[in-house]
Amino acid sequence: MTISRREFIRLLGLAGAAGVLPGSAYAAMRRPGDLYEIPKFGNVCLMHMTDCHAQLNPIYFREPSVNLGVGAALGKAPHLVGEALLQHFNIESGTLAAHAFSYLNFDQAAQQFGKVGGFAHLASLVKRLRAERGDGNSLLLDGGDTWQGSGTAYWTRGKDMVGACNLLGVDVMTGHWEFTYLDSEIIDNIGEFRGDFVAQNVGINDAALFDYKFADFAGFNEDEGLAFKPYTIKQVGGVRVAVLGQAFPYTPIANPQRFIPDWTFGIQEERMQKIINRVREQEQPDLVVVLSHNGMDVDLKMAAQVSGIDVIFGGHTHDGVPAPSVVPNRGGRTLVTNAGSNGKFLGVMDLDVGEGKLRDFRYRLVPVFSNMLPADAEMQAYIDQVRDPYRTMLEEQLAVAGETLYRRGNFNGTFDQVICDALRQVNDAQVSLSPGFRWGTTVLPGQAITMDHVMDQTCITYPETYRREMKGSEIKAILEDVSDNLFNVDPYFQQGGDMVRVGGLDYTCAPNQSFGKRISDMTLDDGTLVEADKSYMVSGWATVGAQSPGRPIWEVVADYLRDKKEIKLEKLNTPRLVGVADNPGLAD
Repeated sequence: MTISRREFIRLLGLAGAAGVLPGSAYAAMRRPGDLYEIPKFGNVCLMHMTDCHAQLNPIYFREPSVNLGVGAALGKAPHLVGEALLQHFNIESGTLAAHAFSYLNFDQAAQQFGKVGGFAHLASLVKRLRAERGDGNSLLLDGGDTWQGSGTAYWTRGKDMVGACNLLGVDVMTGHWEFTYLDSEIIDNIGEFRGDFVAQNVGINDAALFDYKFADFAGFNEDEGLAFKPYTIKQVGGVRVAVLGQAFPYTPIANPQRFIPDWTFGIQEERMQKIINRVREQEQPDLVVVLSHNGMDVDLKMAAQVSGIDVIFGGHTHDGVPAPSVVPNRGGRTLVTNAGSNGKFLGVMDLDVGEGKLRDFRYRLVPVFSNMLPADAEMQAYIDQVRDPYRTMLEEQLAVAGETLYRRGNFNGTFDQVICDALRQVNDAQVSLSPGFRWGTTVLPGQAITMDHVMDQTCITYPETYRREMKGSEIKAILEDVSDNLFNVDPYFQQGGDMVRVGGLDYTCAPNQSFGKRISDMTLDDGTLVEADKSYMVSGWATVGAQSPGRPIWEVVADYLRDKKEIKLEKLNTPRLVGVADNPGLAD
C-alpha cells in the first residue's frame, strides 16, 4: 500500500501526541527515583513481558553491540545499537536508561546499577502498577519463551514457571520454547496455567485430527482444526479487549518436530486477517491486540499487511525497543512493540479507549532493576521453594570469569566462545558449532561461573552433543543457511536467532549478499584454508533432527570450566564483515 504525505504527517502527529516520539518517555529517567513513577493515563493498562527464559532470579544482561538490519530494515528499530540507538531515541549517554537499553560502558554500569529482572522484583512492579491503575483496569500479557532457559525449568518440565506466572497474575500468553517439551507435557502445563493460552497459527495435521489424542483439551477447536484458542476476550477498564495469539511460526524447523508431531505452525497471515474480521464483526471489541512471538521484523511486516490490529506486543528477537513503531496500513495504523528478554523489562502501555476505538496512548518500556524494587515476599518464597532441591548443584562454582561473558549479538559472544572451546577441547575436534540462541545471562569479570550460569546458556530438552566428520562444503552450507535465516531481506523468511557460533574457524560474511554468496574465506585457527572436499572433525550440539549420541552440553562445558578454573579467552572467532561499515546496527 502507499500512504500520502498528509496521512504520514497526521500519523506522526498522533505519535507525538501519544508520547512516543524518541526520548519522550525517557528524558526524565536520569535518576533511579524517576524510574517507576509512571503516571496513570486513560482507562486501560496493558503490561507486557516476553522471553524471560525461566529466569526467576535477578541476573546481569548485556545488550548487543551487533544487531544488523538489511534491506528495508537498515537503520531502523530494532536494528540500532550503542550510540546510534541512544541518538535515535534521544536517550542521554551515561544515564540509567542508557545502561538499560545499550551495551555501552556495560561492566562499570552493571556494577553501579546492579542486576536486572527476577520474578520477585517483577511481581512488586506489577502489583504496584495494578494498584495505581485500579481493579479491573489492567492485563498482564506474556509473549512466551517463559518455560525454558534454566535448570529448574528443565528438571520440572516448565512447571516451575507455570506456578510463577500464576502467582504473578499473567492473564494471557502465547508460546515458542514452550513447545520444546513433549506435547502431553505442554497440554498439562497449559491446563495448570490460570490464564488463557492463545495461538491462532497452531493447527493440527489432517492425520492427527481424524482421531486427535487431545480432543478433551479445552482449547481444541475441531471445526477450525486449531490446537489452541485463537483469541480471548477480556473486559478491561469498562471496554472489551480482544487478544489474539501468534506463536513462533517456525517452531518445527527451529526446534525438534518429534516433540510435537501432530501440530502445524506458520505465519498464517490470511487466517489472522479472517479471525480479526470475524472478531470485529461478532465480538465487537473496542481494542484488538495481537500477542506475538514472530520477531519484530516479522511483526512490522504483518502490521503493514493485516488490518484491524491496534497493537502488536511482540517477542522472540529479544529487542528492547524504547518506543513503539507506528505502522500505517489500509485499516489505519498499528503500534508494534518489543519488550526485551530475560525478565529485564516490563512494557507498560496505558490507553484511552472508547467509542469502539483506540483514541490515545502512552508507552514506556520499564527496566526491572532488582536493587531499586523490593522483592515480593510471596514470590520470593515460591522461588526459594522451587530452587531448594537443586541449590547445591546450581551453586557449584566451576571457574572464575576473567572477562565479561555474554551471548547476545548477531555473531559470537564470549560465553558462546567458551561453549565452542569446550566442545573442541573435551571432544577433541578441529571445529565446533553452537546454535545462535539469544537467551543466556551475563557473567561479570571476577564473578564465579556457576552451574546455574551454564544451565542458563545451555538448558534445552535436546542438549546432546555430537562429534563427527564434515566436509568443508557441509560447514559452508550450514553457515550459508543460518545467515539467510538472519539476513534475508524478506522478514517472512527470517527465523530470528543469531548466527551459528563457531570455534576454531574464521570466515568472511557479507550480510547484504544473496543466499549462497554470504560466506567465504573459511580458515582454521592456524590459518589453513578450509577446502570444500576435505573432511574436518566437528563437534556441536542441539540437533533438531535425530537425537545425537553424546553427553548433554552442560556436562561438557562444566568439565571444561572445572579444568580451566579461570576463563580469559585467547581468541573470539568472529567473522570479518564486509559491506556493513556504515550500518548503525554495528558498533564493534
